Parts: sequence; structure tokens; C-alpha cells
Amino acid sequence: MRTRDLIEGVLNRASVFKSKEKLYPEYVPPELPHRERQLKELALLFRPLLTEPGQISQRVLLVGGIGTGKTVTARAFGREFSSLARSRGINLEYIHVNCHRDRTLYMVVSSIAKQVGMPIPTRGLSAQEIYLGLLEYLEDENKYVIIALDEFDYFIDFAGSDAVYFLVRTYDEYPEYTKRLNFIFIARNTISLSKLDPATESYLLRNIIRFEPYTAKELYDILDSRRNLAFYEGTVSDEILNYIAEIEGRDTGGKGNARVAIEILLLAGEAADSEGAPRVTLEHIRKAHVMVNPEIAILYDTLVYLQLHEILFLLAAVRVLRRKQQPYVRIGEVEEEYRSICEEVGEKPRRHTQVYEYAMNLKKLGLIEAKTSGKGYRGKSTLIGINAGPLEFLELKIIDILGRKLGEKIVKGENNVDRTSILK
Repeated sequence: MRTRDLIEGVLNRASVFKSKEKLYPEYVPPELPHRERQLKELALLFRPLLTEPGQISQRVLLVGGIGTGKTVTARAFGREFSSLARSRGINLEYIHVNCHRDRTLYMVVSSIAKQVGMPIPTRGLSAQEIYLGLLEYLEDENKYVIIALDEFDYFIDFAGSDAVYFLVRTYDEYPEYTKRLNFIFIARNTISLSKLDPATESYLLRNIIRFEPYTAKELYDILDSRRNLAFYEGTVSDEILNYIAEIEGRDTGGKGNARVAIEILLLAGEAADSEGAPRVTLEHIRKAHVMVNPEIAILYDTLVYLQLHEILFLLAAVRVLRRKQQPYVRIGEVEEEYRSICEEVGEKPRRHTQVYEYAMNLKKLGLIEAKTSGKGYRGKSTLIGINAGPLEFLELKIIDILGRKLGEKIVKGENNVDRTSILK
């Protein structure tokens, strides 16, 4: 069959999806089933921004496990609350910073400044100087900001107690400024806060909103809401939603992770489309469930925020491990594969010292294992291994995200498997 006919056959094939992006992790839906209490608590805590703007600087801590709705609740609240504020003549913006990507005080402060529209030089200023400039900029623009620091646990681990203190106690250090900065800190638990000095830890725990894992009934309601947004009518039955909800529900033996439940629905829909099926079946759900587990969900969250060359290095590690069929491979082999991938996608490879730093960062994030070679190896070398999840599925996830980062550049998988259909 001609190439054009093959392509047209795929393009003309009916899909179960009417809006697949409504199932992506970054999508913020118009309603959040079973997070009404948390939204009300946020509204109550931030109400002074509307009644007495500039009188207090509010700080709120959102705590809960993976897939409990912390991030989407913060984004939905920020979107609607800032809109309400502007309708009342208050220039309020919500900005979101992910501390997996922006791991240092300088990176966080620079991201905040960039998102509020403050012009800053590309180099030459310290984090403290940029932050002071930010306070002055907000004064000049008469602007207020709610800043969500997502994955705050990692900021504590990477940046340290002093950096957290600097942000949390801003107006103790700069009392002459109107209180225009407000914070939502998003963390998986409060364990990391014990690394802070007692005063800062106590300060952060004053306003805490907890997110519990979802029950099967709650997951069904969430999936039902997303089904109506993402799928054509009649392509996903109630039975399908019940099946997913019972797999993942906290009260039915699962983790109560809405993100995993939604991803199962997404992958099942893609399986149906791949087969040309007119609706999602239980077999599609079973196939998707094999692919999805909590470790992979955590990895997916982390992969999205990796730097480009970190994810290229991770892809190289996956490919070498799959090819060698060994638990560990030498970092030199991974670096050689990384350079080959860089050439493939048109990126200039980084030097060895930078590549080694990528490996150490990935180790800190729990994405790879890195250890010194011992018995059975000639000479000393750093060994790289990956234990979290099937490597084939992890490679697909990496390539999917690379497709979004690189646009039309194509990254081919092992054994010349055509991955172009999953690149966006």
C-alpha cells in the first residue's frame, strides 16, 4: 500500500476521543469533584486579599499523596480567585512554579519574576537582588501575586533551610513593602519540613489543608466528569468507569490515585483507537492497567519537569539497559548512547562533567541508580541501573515527552519501532 494511503487510512479512522487533552495531567477541569472542602478552605484563608489587599501575606500548605488533587486544586483555585479579584478591581495574578524543574532559590525567584512580567537581565544578579527588584516591580505595577510552589519537598531538599526561610519570612526582611506576595506550598507530606529550623517549620504548619486518597465512588465521579469532556458519547460505558474506580479506589484495595485512574482511561482509549474499535472495552482497560502502576505515575510526573538533556541521558540509559539485558551498565556506555541520541535529534551533546551531573541529579530524584563498580568489573566506573517499572514502557513515556519538547523532531525507539504516532 502506498505511503499516502497508509497515512490517510490512519487520519480517516474514527476515534473514541473528541478531546484527548482533557485527560492529560496538566489539564485543569472546570469542576473538581470531591475537592469542594479544600477549595472552600483556600477561599477562606485568602479572603483578606479581596477585603484588605496588602495587609497580610498569606501562606498555606497543601499536603497529600500522589494523585490526591493538590496541584489541580491549587491551579483551579488560582484561576478562579484571581479572576474574581480582577473583577473587583484588584490586580491579582496566580503563578505556578514546579520545584522539580526550578530547584534552587535563584531558579524559583527567576521563574516568579518572569511569570509576573518583570524584565530582568539574563545574568549578573543574585536571587536576593532579583527578589528585591520583584518587590519594587509589584509596588510600581500595584500588583498582587499568589505563588504556588509545587513539589515543595524537593525545594527543601535541594535549596535548604535558608532558602525556605528567605521566602517564608519575606516581609520580616523587607517590612517597608506592601504585602503583595502570597504562597501556596504543595508537598506530599510534612516529613521534609523537619529539616527546617523549628520556627520556619511551625510557621508553615499554621495553615495546612490535607488531601486524602480517593474512594472508588469518588474516583467514579471524577472519571465520569472527564469522560464527558474527553470522549464521544457511547464510547465509554459506566461499567468501564466502575472497573477502573474499583481497581484504584482506596476502599477497594487501590491507592486512591486519581492521576493513575485517569491515565488508565487515557491509555485504554488509545488502545481502542489503535485497534479501530468503536468503544473502549474491559480488555482495553486490562491492557492499560498492566502498563500503569504507582511507580510509573511518579516517574511520569518527574519526567515532565526534567531538563532536556537530563531526559536525553535517561533515554540513553533505558536503551543501553534494554539492549544489554543487564541490571547495570557503565556510565561510559550510556554517555556514548546519549551522544548518539543528541546527534539524532540535532542537539549539541554536553561535556562529560555535565553528563555526570545529570546522572547524579537523576539519582537524587530516584529515577536511576548509580553506584561504583565492584567485583566482576575491570577497573572502577560508575554503574547505572533502573529498577522502577518496565523499561519498554518507560521508554515510551520518555519519547512521548520528548515529542512535546522537540516538536517535529523524531526520536526512534529500539529495533526501529515507529514511535511517530505518539509524538505530539
